[in-house]
Amino acid sequence: MTSTALRRIQKELRDINNQPLENIVVEAKEDNLFEWDCIIIAELDSPYKGGKFKFALSLPQNFPFKAPSVTFKTKIYHPGINEEGAICVPVLRDEWKPSVTLATVLCIIQEKLNNPSPDDPFEPDIAALLKNDKSKFLATAKEWTKK
Repeated sequence: MTSTALRRIQKELRDINNQPLENIVVEAKEDNLFEWDCIIIAELDSPYKGGKFKFALSLPQNFPFKAPSVTFKTKIYHPGINEEGAICVPVLRDEWKPSVTLATVLCIIQEKLNNPSPDDPFEPDIAALLKNDKSKFLATAKEWTKK
């Protein structure tokens, strides 16, 4: 199983390196291709503009039959990313399919980061603030991003 996973990961990494994703930096650990260090540079129209957000992408031994797991290393004030750095995206949970590429996963994470939504939140208090007092949410998000 692992050799299948490894071949797939190598191919996907090659594809990402050949066609880099805008505002996403990906580096596989030299000694372990199943562990990636990633950075998303927030878009200018995002509540997090100017921010660089690091996260780890861990691929299971039975990839692509099981979804990768993602953990944000950079603290972020976001309704869909919790204290522990877990991100709430359906493709990493019940909507995972082996045909989903890692480039697609990265783009979904980037989209989620840049466009926080109060729906399906990991952090209900932050979601409520986004819904009920957007300017306060934006100010707090900006403050956290500066830190």
